[in-house]
Amino acid sequence: MRFMMLMIPLGYESAPAELDLDPERVAAMMRYNQALKDAGVLITLEGLHPPATGARVSFASGTPVLTDGPFTEAKEVIGGFWMIDVASRAEAIEWARKCPASTSEIIEIRQVQEMADFPEEVREAAATFEHPQGGWGKALR
Repeated sequence: MRFMMLMIPLGYESAPAELDLDPERVAAMMRYNQALKDAGVLITLEGLHPPATGARVSFASGTPVLTDGPFTEAKEVIGGFWMIDVASRAEAIEWARKCPASTSEIIEIRQVQEMADFPEEVREAAATFEHPQGGWGKALR
C-alpha cells in the first residue's frame, strides 16, 4: 500500500521566499529519511519552496484564474512530502510518529489511490492513459 505523508508546517503559508534553515533540524530530518530508505519503504521525498514563490490556478468562474503566492486565505499549506510503500495504514502512522517534526508541524497521511480500488467502468475510463511510473491507466490493468 502506498501512502503519502504530507508535512504541514504551521505558519508556512506566510513564510518568506528565502528560508533560513537550522542545520541541526535538517540533519535530524536526513537521519529520519535514511531510516525510511534503509527500511525499504521510501519511494520518494521532496521539500517544497514556500507559497510566496508559488502560484495557484483556480477554475471557480469556469475559466482559469491565476493567483500568485503567497496565499493569504490559506490556513495550512504543504511544505514537503514522503511517498512510502508499507503493509498498512497503521505502519504508515508509525513511520509518521518517528519523524523528528517540531511542535509547529503536522504530518497528514493519505493513501494513494490504486486502480484496483475502483469499479471496472472507472478502470476502463482510465485505461487510455499509461502512467510513466505504473500508476493509473494501462500499466495497472
